[in-house]
Amino acid sequence: MNVGLFIPCYVNQFYPQVGIASLELLEKLGCQVQFPLNQTCCGQPMANSGYEHLTQSCNELFVKNFAQYDYIVCPSGSCTLHIKDHLHDTNNELAAQGIRKKIYELTEFITDVLKVKDIPARFPHRVGMHQSCHGQRGLHISQMTELVAAPFSKPVSLLSKVDGLQLIQLDRPDECCGFGGTFCVAEEAVSAKMGKDRVADHIRQGVEYITGVDMSCLMHLEGILKRQKSPVKVVHIAEILNKNV
Repeated sequence: MNVGLFIPCYVNQFYPQVGIASLELLEKLGCQVQFPLNQTCCGQPMANSGYEHLTQSCNELFVKNFAQYDYIVCPSGSCTLHIKDHLHDTNNELAAQGIRKKIYELTEFITDVLKVKDIPARFPHRVGMHQSCHGQRGLHISQMTELVAAPFSKPVSLLSKVDGLQLIQLDRPDECCGFGGTFCVAEEAVSAKMGKDRVADHIRQGVEYITGVDMSCLMHLEGILKRQKSPVKVVHIAEILNKNV
């Protein structure tokens, strides 16, 4: 299975260990993975700020980098959703439409395409799961609690397969952390208060780690934790699933 690994720019710059863990995990699960070296930002920050009409160069480069792969996998729900919903290329729209159908968030790919039954990983810690909005409400990798429907969570299902991991129940399991990309700049006070509320929920439950599928949300929560001098740490789900037994 030929997989192109799409790593968001903020992960590449600030959390390269998440990209490495994603690569190693996919290879352990039997995928042939390539990382196009010329990849850059997917254009999501511009589009979310009202400048989607200026993202054509990003779109063209993304199509050029990833059109040849069977699947494109990304350890970020928000960047995945942006490509899935907004990728266009006036010079090669057919290829862009093909990419939109074959890009997956990491846990979505492992669950729905690879259909993995066992995860040979060990992480003996108390972990809280942050359900990021783009993954939950956009990609539907987990159920929203406000719906009268059967609960499910693809990330939680994978975490349940990790030896020694104790997944902690939160009071508000799918509340937004307040990051929201450029929202945290435009509405700094609101964003910070929402993040503090999410951190407080995890701390009340006595977690050692907060995990999730979006390092952007975790980065926001990590900043709050560090300012509070909390011993609680953040870790991307790829890092947990890649921990050797």
